[in-house]
This record gives sequence, structure tokens and C-alpha cells, in this order.
Amino acid sequence: MAEKRIHARVHGRVQGVFFRDHTRQKALELGLEGWVRNVADGTVEVMFQGDEDKVGQMLDWLHVGSPLSMVSAVEFEETAPVPGELGGFHIRY
Repeated sequence: MAEKRIHARVHGRVQGVFFRDHTRQKALELGLEGWVRNVADGTVEVMFQGDEDKVGQMLDWLHVGSPLSMVSAVEFEETAPVPGELGGFHIRY
């Protein structure tokens, strides 16, 4: 099972619409590790890693987002996974 790690920035109406909580729920459902946080510029930053297929599903989900969000763009880069570094999936404040 190949592991993958993604660092993403989500643009659009993604703050104040429960985007972080829905992101956490989806990541936990997929068994991914990582974190999500709001950024001062109005975007949401997400770091997640796990099984390559599950990471792909999470990336697809980010393009849709939570029910009240309106995602306009997702910028992301793949980085080397670090097993055990992220420990669960958390909302950062």
C-alpha cells in the first residue's frame, strides 16, 4: 500500500461554512492523518496523508467541500509522507 501526502490551499467561500469540521470528518472517515486550519487571507490550508487511493478521494472532496461552501480553486503539492508525524486529524486554530 503506497502512502501519499498532500499540502493544499482551498480558495472560495470556505470560512464560516463549517468547512474545517466537514474536512476533519471526511479525513477521519477515510482514515487519513493531518490537519486543517483557516488562513488570514480567507483560504483554508489542509495537510493530509495516508493510503494513496484515500488521499485521492480526499483531494476530490476538497474540490466540492462542505454543503455551504463554494470552492473556486484548490492548489496543492505532493510532499514525502512522514509516517506517524501527524497523528490523527485535527482542526488547528
